[in-house]
Amino acid sequence: MGEHEIEVARGTPGMEKKRAVFLDRDGVISRSIVRDGLPFAPTTLSEFEILPEAPEACRRLKEAGFLLIVVTNQPEVGRGTVKQETVEEMHAKMCRELPIDCVEVCYHPGHGISHCDCRKPKPGLLLKAARELNIDLGQSWMVGDRWRDIDCGFAVGCRTLFIDRGYAESLKHVPDFRAKDLAEAAEMILADSK
Repeated sequence: MGEHEIEVARGTPGMEKKRAVFLDRDGVISRSIVRDGLPFAPTTLSEFEILPEAPEACRRLKEAGFLLIVVTNQPEVGRGTVKQETVEEMHAKMCRELPIDCVEVCYHPGHGISHCDCRKPKPGLLLKAARELNIDLGQSWMVGDRWRDIDCGFAVGCRTLFIDRGYAESLKHVPDFRAKDLAEAAEMILADSK
């Protein structure tokens, strides 16, 4: 880590650190396409659907003073099955409809092909946002619908909240909270943060 990066990681002197809610995209904010019990990302803009509870849940979290940061793996780009421009169009739509402060994306293909530090469950996306936006990870939350999200939040000391969509996969770490959707998740975060 260079001298400048250390300074950024510590935050600007005199500036209060911020709280954030890190949100996975598919299955939390937008509808996942479920096949054989497992969730998949939409591959076209027409398939990209913001879940009905997301706007109000995000608005409430934002009004409570949280930064809202979407952290998402989009390996289909690295695998060549979806164009990066398509994913960026989805994110532009999402940011028009929701009060999102920042979107952090890992486009690497995974599956043992790439060894980056940004593909969840590795914490690179959260660490980057924390450095750049002066975030206190210990006062922040990671909300996701898969084991990778919970492990990622756990790795940086965030509170973790699992949205249980009933997928055919197991968690590796026990989340701090469980919810059925983002509306219930927001309710829990707001109640716990009082």
